[in-house]
Amino acid sequence: MGEVCYIGLGANLNDPIKQLCTALAALAQLPQSRLTAVSSLYHSKPLGPQDQPDFYNAVAELQTELAPLALLDALQAQEQQQGRVRKRHWGERCIDLDILLFGQQQHRCSRLNLPHHELTQRSFTLLPLAEIQPQLVLPSGELLSQLTPAFDGELQRLQHAEYQACCQRLLAR
Repeated sequence: MGEVCYIGLGANLNDPIKQLCTALAALAQLPQSRLTAVSSLYHSKPLGPQDQPDFYNAVAELQTELAPLALLDALQAQEQQQGRVRKRHWGERCIDLDILLFGQQQHRCSRLNLPHHELTQRSFTLLPLAEIQPQLVLPSGELLSQLTPAFDGELQRLQHAEYQACCQRLLAR
């Protein structure tokens, strides 16, 4: 079914773990798409301003027939539905959904960069992605597992019962 793509999820406001579960449930309901894998839950310091709560992050694998911009529209609609407000660059948010990879496509436009332009510089995307698909080869030709050692110790992998139950329920569909 279509392309395999990877979605980065992050939240640090309004019960972040619940926000992530809500977003994952929405991904599982996308038309012409199927949620096929979800990483563990990770805890990270904010990338931007430090006067905000820490983040919870995950990565989801999705098989989709949607075009990249149609998927982006659906993700942004879900962010809006969950109440995301963009107050400041790299600031706090109740949910953030980013297309990290869309198959091997490379695409640049004002709305979407594929692969995500900072994918290889962010531990909170690389480590959860490597957990799901350690042998993944990026469109650049780099093997994902060769990039992750540089971020060792930056993230805390969490065991969270509510999150794990949510993922199991969604993947069992």
